[in-house]
Amino acid sequence: MRSSPSQDSPEMRPVLARSGGESFSSGQVKLLAAVLLLQLCYAGYNIAAKVALDKGIGQFVFPVYRNVIGFSLLAPFAYFLEKEDRPSLSLSLLFQFFLLASFGITINQVCFLIGLRYVPTTYAAAIQNLGPALTFAMAAALGLEQVHIAKRYGLAKVLGTVTSIGGATVITLYKVGCAYILGNCVTWSAWMVLQVPVVKKYPAKLSFSAFICFFGFLQCLVIACISETDSKKWKVHSVEQLCAILYSGLVVSGIAIALQIWCIDKGGPLFTAVFGPVQVVAVAIVSVLIFNDQLYLGGVVGSVLIVFGLYLVLWGKKEEKVSNQDMSQGLQMHALQIDPCE
Repeated sequence: MRSSPSQDSPEMRPVLARSGGESFSSGQVKLLAAVLLLQLCYAGYNIAAKVALDKGIGQFVFPVYRNVIGFSLLAPFAYFLEKEDRPSLSLSLLFQFFLLASFGITINQVCFLIGLRYVPTTYAAAIQNLGPALTFAMAAALGLEQVHIAKRYGLAKVLGTVTSIGGATVITLYKVGCAYILGNCVTWSAWMVLQVPVVKKYPAKLSFSAFICFFGFLQCLVIACISETDSKKWKVHSVEQLCAILYSGLVVSGIAIALQIWCIDKGGPLFTAVFGPVQVVAVAIVSVLIFNDQLYLGGVVGSVLIVFGLYLVLWGKKEEKVSNQDMSQGLQMHALQIDPCE
């Protein structure tokens, strides 16, 4: 019989239902509240960005304001909190930060904002759940992730990836603007994979985020200066625009990053990603009420496929971790049973 992982492991700490009908611990309640808040923060960004664009701000100007605010918030915390632990910088590291910013900030955010011009916010949020599947596919292609197609967890990850991509394809066939949101997901997944070796060399997470935000700001500024020649696109014309910019910079680029780091540390990446569909539901409700978004069959079917594929990939990751733990425990037991005198 396969043993289950310890309740003290990162993936099991946030389990919601405890045996015997016991009540949740305060730590579980805090973690659950934090993850839900994180998804609502990201859902709010979809709405805030849509409001800012509809009110007339330039689609290339918006990320400039967002990232300069985010950097201004992160930089002081990074400087003082990681002053003693921050590794030294080199030209090679700075160049890698610059490249990562192009994927994780510039191309990522610009594709998303262009996509919002053509796609209802509900489907933009749904397609973003494609991230874990694309990340797995890229990591597998680079040899950073083992597929193990013969095992059920490996098959689940592959089928989940194919299902999610199929769902995104269905939505894209109905709304061509979804291709930009898909580009947003691809660049985000590439950023997730490519940052792994860089973070190992530069583990100061706040400083790392601040540098990425800074270089993203510079890149977006150059693009905006070239593309947005109309001075009206640079002006904040309303309170709604100002609130949207402040929300995106302070909450999404600042608070949400710290909250996500805390959630992953306490509950693990699997538990954090499981609640991604909460963002879709929240955005759908607000979009129908505020923007009068119309839901169409292809979008609904595609969204369901993406979410189903997401859970297949996450289930496969969970089963893989349990299998690896069982194998490790079995090797340890076998080692203990060997008589050293033999």
